[in-house]
Amino acid sequence: MGKIVRVTGPVVIADDMRGSEMYELVKVSEEGLIGEIIGLDGTRATIQVYEETSGIKPGEKVEGTGNPLSVELGPGLVGAVYDGIQRPLTVIRAKTGDMITRGVFAHALPRDKKWEFVPKVKKGVDVVEGDILGAVKESKLVEHRILVPPGVNGKLIEITEGAHKVEDTVATVETSGRKQEVKMMQVWPVRRARPFKKKFDPSEPLLTGQRVADTFFPIAKGGTVAIPGGFGTGKTVFLHQVAKWTEADIVTYVGCGERGNEMCDVLVHFPELKDPRTGESLMERTTLIANTSNMPVAARDASVYTGITIAEYFRDMGYDVALIADSTSRWAEAMREISGRLEEMPGEEGFPAYLASRLAEFYERAGRVRTLGSDERFGSVTVLGAVSPPGGDLSEPVSQNTLRIVKVFWALDTGLADRRHFPAIHWLTSYSLYVDNVQEWWQKKLKEDWKSLRDEAIEMLQEEAELDEIVKLVGPDALPEPERAVLEAARMMREDFLQQFAFHEVDTYCSPEKQLGMLKLVLEFYRNSVEAARRGIPVAEIRNLPIKNSIASMKRLHPEKFAKEQEKMEKQLKEQFDGLMKMRKATVEGEKVER
Repeated sequence: MGKIVRVTGPVVIADDMRGSEMYELVKVSEEGLIGEIIGLDGTRATIQVYEETSGIKPGEKVEGTGNPLSVELGPGLVGAVYDGIQRPLTVIRAKTGDMITRGVFAHALPRDKKWEFVPKVKKGVDVVEGDILGAVKESKLVEHRILVPPGVNGKLIEITEGAHKVEDTVATVETSGRKQEVKMMQVWPVRRARPFKKKFDPSEPLLTGQRVADTFFPIAKGGTVAIPGGFGTGKTVFLHQVAKWTEADIVTYVGCGERGNEMCDVLVHFPELKDPRTGESLMERTTLIANTSNMPVAARDASVYTGITIAEYFRDMGYDVALIADSTSRWAEAMREISGRLEEMPGEEGFPAYLASRLAEFYERAGRVRTLGSDERFGSVTVLGAVSPPGGDLSEPVSQNTLRIVKVFWALDTGLADRRHFPAIHWLTSYSLYVDNVQEWWQKKLKEDWKSLRDEAIEMLQEEAELDEIVKLVGPDALPEPERAVLEAARMMREDFLQQFAFHEVDTYCSPEKQLGMLKLVLEFYRNSVEAARRGIPVAEIRNLPIKNSIASMKRLHPEKFAKEQEKMEKQLKEQFDGLMKMRKATVEGEKVER
């Protein structure tokens, strides 16, 4: 038990904290505000408080708990909505009303609910850390696997079947001459990564249903992504799209300092939306951490660690997990706030000198791993972090430090957003370092040379950018017909392929088969139009071909209908260009006869 000697915003200095440890969870003042020790100097502790500290005064007590800041892991996580320190907001609302009262406590996992536990192993077998003891049907989409906790190895001397609460003992393991009880719930420190056997290079794409991401700049399961963009470029809407349609088994969505209306949009729409693979509600595989901008700033620091720990827990079960953090810039602002209160020497733009290492520690917890356990089980955590640079300036510290860590860069462009092009991911400034990793998967899945098609499309868009500079100087009429044909085909690539309608019932999600089919059609039009222009056919005639309208409307076709129409459209494209060639040939021969 210590006492407060100074209060500086979210930072509290307490004395007489004998026996305290770094990152220990403490209760501050008579109200029991949740805090975490972030500095120790003898018996004086520096505490980061995750609740509002106004009205707290020197002399009030600080009580240590003896435990680090931890999360509860067990049945009840899926479909739950937590704040940054894993307090269930629905339970708190029932206790305090719409406004969260300071010091209110609620268990993260429901203590009164019973779950039907089905054993997967029999009594008497030897088990090791990470083994699956049994399972609980947590939702229609998620089988919650109860694991032997890390550090527990031995003989299973007891296992029970039936309905249990999370605090009930479901198994007993005899290890080193003592009995270790295993409950359905584990408690894990948020700042410590959960263990695994081996980490692998990501090799399988994490499909999102968004064409610009999957086809042009793919992410891999276990990879890391940064999505930077200024205000109004569509970061949140795009992340919502990814969260809705990504082919991950579990989605952990962390709203880190985001506006309340944006988190409200998630809470309202996710339960209504159907998973394209199963037809069930998306909340049946989602955990939300709602840390909004009007909540205490220090809680943003806890929210990202809470989210990544929950993601690692599901990874250990053998699931592919997508962790979406919106946005890490708000977390960095919280670090800057705390650092300023601690009177530390500031780094660039006032951010702390340890900004880069904190970001790296977070993103490095992503990865595809072989989990603990005697069976061969693989899981992954893919981290997608939004960055909100002021004014869209990507040279600021958070963007630059994030870029040094991540392998995929989806750069949102203000100009594209102003033209209502969604997603506003710019194809010339974005990149993915997973292209070679996932190439084999595309080859096996679709039997097509996806990488060659992708590279050809990007090369065409780069050529368009170079021609645009000329057009700005001399106008489009000064260009030769083949180059004008390139501009026309590139416009189709941008508008008919890269642009996607988030709120259209069909175009909101695009399967990889349809993506590749659409790409092939646009590229076929590009090749034929350039060849036709070289043979003297005016681009004005190419623009009037009926196939152009068919290609423009293909994004609104259901995947099954598109699969049937694709071959027909390819045939029509060939016939119409052949028709143009014949007409041109006839015209040339007629001119020769007249001469």
